[in-house]
Amino acid sequence: MELNRRTVIAGAAAAGLAATTLGTGSARAATGGRKPVREPFGTLTDGTKVHRWSLENGGTRLKVLSYGGIVQSLEIPDRHGRHADIVAGFGDIADYEAKSPYFGALIGRYGNRIGKGRFTLDGTSHQLSVNDGVNHLHGGAKGFDKHVWHVEPFTEGSDVGLHLHYTSVDGEMGYPGTLRTKVTYTLTRHGDWRIDYAATTDRATIVNLTSHVYWNLAGEGSGTIEDHELTIAAARYTPTDSGLIPTGELAGVAGTPFDFRRGKPVGRDLRAGHEQQVTAKGYDHNWVLDKGVTARPEHVATLRDPRSGRTLRIATDQPGLQFYSGNFLDGTLTGTGGRTYRQGDALCLETQHFPDSPNHPDFPSTVLRPGQTYRTTTVHTFGA
Repeated sequence: MELNRRTVIAGAAAAGLAATTLGTGSARAATGGRKPVREPFGTLTDGTKVHRWSLENGGTRLKVLSYGGIVQSLEIPDRHGRHADIVAGFGDIADYEAKSPYFGALIGRYGNRIGKGRFTLDGTSHQLSVNDGVNHLHGGAKGFDKHVWHVEPFTEGSDVGLHLHYTSVDGEMGYPGTLRTKVTYTLTRHGDWRIDYAATTDRATIVNLTSHVYWNLAGEGSGTIEDHELTIAAARYTPTDSGLIPTGELAGVAGTPFDFRRGKPVGRDLRAGHEQQVTAKGYDHNWVLDKGVTARPEHVATLRDPRSGRTLRIATDQPGLQFYSGNFLDGTLTGTGGRTYRQGDALCLETQHFPDSPNHPDFPSTVLRPGQTYRTTTVHTFGA
């Protein structure tokens, strides 16, 4: 049976999120935000100009590209107040266009994988773009990460941010329906980074939007994240086949390397030899969050770097979290700081519905119909 999405409560709920949902969160004092500033960031091979927007609020500094809604840099202070960029990225648009492994990008229409790029909806079979072996990954060969978004800056009270708009036409990458998407990035006065996703369609379709930021709380290009301590509030995960497509099983994490309920260093069990780790070359799996789908964001994961003291707390209304341990970074990419990225030099924590949900009726539904509005929110709270 199809599950209806629950609408995220905005306004008062968002304003009180740091105190009521995230607990202690950031201890930084609230400050007034600076009006977003736009500057040129180069030109795509087809001649389209790309701009970069810079925002600052509550001690957090954020730079976002109109291309793919990419978070190019995100700076927060360590325990001594020293700022560092904590996301992987490139210094020029040519690298993003030619070889980016989704660094910092908005992902759509469907984050994660769909087996063989096929699904059936209301009795009609749809074939999507195949771009990951025989499977569909992150929206296909030209997903939302490879389009220039229309960006509108805003200031609201003590918050600053960007509204990003993109319309995906019927048939794009094989998806049915024209999907009108609005994603809002907000920096709050406490320095939290909130993402609000919204979308409507004129025909039944599927949608699963997410953000593909690669985190290293010690600083971009500083080396391994294996000493980062990670906690995930999930007693189950979705095992995958050899193509990293969920088998349909919701397996328990107890007694396996996938148990992060009490928190542990990422590298502690990274090479434990579990068959799922061998297949994925590390962690690249969806955790089934204990809370399920919720009406408002709830805290689900904490990442901490013991060296700098920096912490990242993630709250979401989504039922899943994809933890990817940077298994395919191979030393061929050079980041914004001039250093190469090697395996395990950054990790992703993608809030989402489950991979391949359209082909698993028992998974929470990702179907969106005319007259409905897709809404979901994820909040990142930083501290040190």
